[in-house]
Amino acid sequence: MKTTLNIPKELIDEAMKTAKKKTKTETIITALKEYIRQRRLDEIIREAGKLDFSDDWERLRHER
Repeated sequence: MKTTLNIPKELIDEAMKTAKKKTKTETIITALKEYIRQRRLDEIIREAGKLDFSDDWERLRHER
């Protein structure tokens, strides 16, 4: 999909150098994937300790 974006040249140049990518497209794709990965990790960390596991997991495992 083709999209026009107004990204400061200095920012895209730094991102390309940091990501070691040769094209702007590769750089943007890498940055978006990393952003999504980081947000998912943040959500997992935020939910840590909120899940309640029952003590009968051993019994349930053997019922299959």
